[in-house]
Amino acid sequence: MAGAEEAFDDDALYVLTAVLLTPAQFPSVLGDDYPAACEALALEPYAEGYGLVLGQDSAGARWTVVVDDVSLVAVAIASWDCGMDYDLSPDERSVVCALPGWPLAVAVAAPGVPAPHDPVQEEGDRAPLAPPDTAAWGPAQRRLGADEVALQWAQWRGQIDDAEVLPSPDTPEAERKQPSEGVRSALKQARAYVESPPPPGRVRSTFAPGGARTLRADGPGWSMVARTDDIAFLLLDDEPGEVLPVGRGPELPGLLEALDKMAVRPSS
Repeated sequence: MAGAEEAFDDDALYVLTAVLLTPAQFPSVLGDDYPAACEALALEPYAEGYGLVLGQDSAGARWTVVVDDVSLVAVAIASWDCGMDYDLSPDERSVVCALPGWPLAVAVAAPGVPAPHDPVQEEGDRAPLAPPDTAAWGPAQRRLGADEVALQWAQWRGQIDDAEVLPSPDTPEAERKQPSEGVRSALKQARAYVESPPPPGRVRSTFAPGGARTLRADGPGWSMVARTDDIAFLLLDDEPGEVLPVGRGPELPGLLEALDKMAVRPSS
């Protein structure tokens, strides 16, 4: 791929995968919202967003190429998701920058080149991007966990006995089961989003079966995944590795509906 001459000796990038970086769809590992994700990559949070193309150069080095042709990247991702071949080759005029490393774990490698490795760094160069350590627990791992719950909703929901679901903290039953103060705080912050909209991407809404929507909300120390017609799951920085189900109660349905109305949505 042409366009990042300062990064590649022969202008070649072997594309392995790509992701969108827009207010409605971005790698949540990078931040709780779209501006934070852009800041992690030293990018301006333009409303139109970006595409992130992950690949290797001819020496095998990892590179993340940022392009402003979002539609092209979206078409490529949709094609790959359908099992179709698509040659993602953005025009050099669409290349914003090339960043060393990958912000996400990539399980494949380009054939015929050395194994993936970070580019050689010179003094003053930006440190290579790298996925978070999955052995640790913190904001990035919490958001990755929420991604997994959203992706595998049916599997997680099927493990839950409704009789054992944490009640919504606004119900009398909550006085008996006592959801953690972290759960209360997260739901309080989520309610505050309805009155005072947070940065773009803090609340996102995507398709769900049966006419429902899947909601994803994040905040300092917490992530929520919910279905508008069902319960919510919370993950907290203070409770490593735990996925906490929260029952609907009298107020959760209204909260989810209100969040869905102000959430950003994919354009298609």
